[in-house]
Amino acid sequence: MHDNARPCVLIPVYNHAEAVGRTCARLRHLSVPVILVDDGCEPACAEVLDRLADEPQTHLVRLARNRGKGAAVKAGLREAQRLGFTHALQVDADGQHDADDLPPFLAGLDAHDETLRIGYPRFDASVPRHRFYARYLTHSLVWLSTLSFALRDTMCGVKLYPVAATNRLIARHPCGDRMQFDTELPVRWVWAERAIENLPVRVSYPLDGVSHFAMWRDNRQLTFMHLRLLAGMLRRLPRLLRRHARLTRSTR
Repeated sequence: MHDNARPCVLIPVYNHAEAVGRTCARLRHLSVPVILVDDGCEPACAEVLDRLADEPQTHLVRLARNRGKGAAVKAGLREAQRLGFTHALQVDADGQHDADDLPPFLAGLDAHDETLRIGYPRFDASVPRHRFYARYLTHSLVWLSTLSFALRDTMCGVKLYPVAATNRLIARHPCGDRMQFDTELPVRWVWAERAIENLPVRVSYPLDGVSHFAMWRDNRQLTFMHLRLLAGMLRRLPRLLRRHARLTRSTR
């Protein structure tokens, strides 16, 4: 890591009282500050976050009510920029991501590096089969929306955001406050012809067994998001085709 880069870890938290402390402990080997975002947690989890916030190099952002993962990540990114961090490594609070796979996300960082580094999961046997196969519907829609395979898996909860560039994009395109944020932001990143790097992360499901995916609400929001992105792809179709042709020629 270059001296002028200032990364942090960003953890959105919603009622993972049993897991978040262990997750933070497993991230200490990264030796970077942590920003915890309390997304309207219940009192038991809020108390755990208060204790964690007393640890060195740990910052706590508290939202007054639950607003969703996307809103929590955006609040954390604003705080990261306020504190002067150049990059924020988003990690889920439930401990499903193998911390030993995270150092490559921070390797070789320069303060001006605006590459969005995205994890793609290497699942173990604990992954529910319906989740494993359902992901490929999203993958197919993302590949169609970008006319490329630049994004291997937008749904993984590990992403390294260049803070200032990401906040500028969010100011133009909010990308949703809930689960849709994870997919819409990378798609818009590709549309803006910004650099992407995909890195593997081992995933197991999860320490405390808590899922906050609301079947009807989140599936409805994700459906509208994909329709919106497909419409956006059609508006950008000539430019995307030119870019695809340019990249194809460059690889010959």
